[in-house]
Amino acid sequence: MADTKWMLRGREFGNCNCSYGCPCQFNAPPTHGHCRGLMVLDIEEGYHGDTRLDGLRAACIYRWPGPIHEGKGERQMIIDRRATPAQRAALLRILNGEDSEPGATVFQVFTLMSDTTYEPVFADIEFKLDVDGRTARAVIPGVIETRGEPILNPVTGAQHRIRIEQPEGFEFTVAEIGRGWSKTAGPIAFDLTDSYGQFARLHLNQNGIVR
Repeated sequence: MADTKWMLRGREFGNCNCSYGCPCQFNAPPTHGHCRGLMVLDIEEGYHGDTRLDGLRAACIYRWPGPIHEGKGERQMIIDRRATPAQRAALLRILNGEDSEPGATVFQVFTLMSDTTYEPVFADIEFKLDVDGRTARAVIPGVIETRGEPILNPVTGAQHRIRIEQPEGFEFTVAEIGRGWSKTAGPIAFDLTDSYGQFARLHLNQNGIVR
């Protein structure tokens, strides 16, 4: 781990191929035996050393042939085109887990569990997210199209609200759970339909979740 200190505070939408509850959140095998998913981040406030990251966005695409903890994954980072060279370098170091304590952040763990990292993409990231409303939409031209919606009661059609709380997690403390649809292109291409979606507020630094 490097000595540089960093912090990100913002919001996240994530979508993976598991069922709504996502067994991975409960240390159980993934629904279909393998994992593919993405996260999109809106950084409201952040820094890496002396480099400010306020107002930037980023995304990550992942794929594993089995459960995440068995490794052999693939990953690709997408960085906001508006970022300066210094901000790009800072975000890549954070997303690659280079300045995190071992096991402290989702970025460091996912990097450790991945054998292949593709070249990052620098692109425009359109992103709208309502955590409490469980709605999201992100478009990164030529790379990602994703959206999130609330789970609906199959009998009444009413919105169903449920959360996952992780007092000792490495990504979020509380996430609103919904469903998502995603289509990705490039070296990690997949198409997800009506699967697990999470909507969360994040506050992370090199030591993990800021509580």
